[in-house]
Amino acid sequence: MIEAALLGAGGRGMFAYASYALKRPNEIKFVAVAEPNDEKRERFAKEHDIPQERTFSRWEDLLEEPRICRALFICTQDADHYAPAMKALDLGYDIILEKPMATSPQESLEIAQKADRLGRALSVCHTMRYSNYFSKLKEVVDSGIIGRIMNIQWTENVGYWHQAHSFVRGNWRRKDETSPMILAKSCHDMDMIQHIVGGECLKVSSFGSLSYFKPENAPEGSTKRCTDGCKVEHDCPFSAIKWYYNEKDEWPQSIVSLTPKLETRWKALKEGPYGRCVFHCDNDVVDHQVVNLEFDNEVTVSFTMSAFSTDNTRSFKIMGTAGEIRGYDKLNELEIIRFSGERHKVHPEMVEGGHGGADTKMMMDFVRQLEQGDANGKSPGLVSAHSHLLAFAAEHSRITGQTVTMSEFVAALQ
Repeated sequence: MIEAALLGAGGRGMFAYASYALKRPNEIKFVAVAEPNDEKRERFAKEHDIPQERTFSRWEDLLEEPRICRALFICTQDADHYAPAMKALDLGYDIILEKPMATSPQESLEIAQKADRLGRALSVCHTMRYSNYFSKLKEVVDSGIIGRIMNIQWTENVGYWHQAHSFVRGNWRRKDETSPMILAKSCHDMDMIQHIVGGECLKVSSFGSLSYFKPENAPEGSTKRCTDGCKVEHDCPFSAIKWYYNEKDEWPQSIVSLTPKLETRWKALKEGPYGRCVFHCDNDVVDHQVVNLEFDNEVTVSFTMSAFSTDNTRSFKIMGTAGEIRGYDKLNELEIIRFSGERHKVHPEMVEGGHGGADTKMMMDFVRQLEQGDANGKSPGLVSAHSHLLAFAAEHSRITGQTVTMSEFVAALQ
């Protein structure tokens, strides 16, 4: 059995990953936790039977101790990934690191290079790598059934409600506090696109902005908070009362208040960030962005990330010399259409767990890694760091208006 410690008992750390240990205590057990929020820390410690002396309010305090266990899950906020990861590697931990790896390309590379140099396992939480759906997509592409890939059209439909929750009201609303949208939300996509294409990216260009979730677009009669007698709240699709004022003990309601009681939720909406009007927040990340990529095997990719969709899902069309693959991951369906007229659909096996079972598969893979002494796994640090560079290059292009030559961009990091 693998013993593990957790830095950051938030939505991902507590519910997506550590919940696996409660279902499979014979495989992995959490024996320590660091979390600044008292309620979250105490709940996690109680659920995992962690003694008081192994609970910490600061990650720094946990990592001041000699190595407590073998594995460390780093699920802190984006800006607090680099320092604990570098310290933990020195202490000898094998690490699962929440994405993005760090908030700068240099720091992302440094973490990966250090883990590689020390021979430590470093798995980055690119959940799409573990998804049966996207694993099957990679398998179908590699089979050659649509010939040689020429173009990819890939869309991340963030969803209007998910944008409002995470990127307007929530933790990832400001790039100076966390990271730009293309990194925080879409480093998954950059990683999977590179994985599918299989080549080296040569050039990146990007355009996008924050256009809608701004004060000048607030409806007449709206208030700074949905709970302040807003005259348009009843008809507003972004109403915090509609989304959060209930006793659901699941995401995203559990992020607003861990205790699923109406009085607790109302207090959180009156005082906390999730009760704010989406047009009166301090957000600055984009709400729509496009990225164009050219690879050395002549594949071109057009990626779109947009808040303005009803579904929180990904859709794509991969075009090859002998046919195409169309996908919409919410349907768990891949449609293969060949120029010969052959046409069929594939439905990958479903697995229980978040992200279409990918959270569960990632935990299974990490346990297997450590049991077998494998320092890599499906999302190794060096591979993830290089796919992160595509997101950093895209943001650089969006800000400067320049097309980024990747060789020059990477050389400038040295």
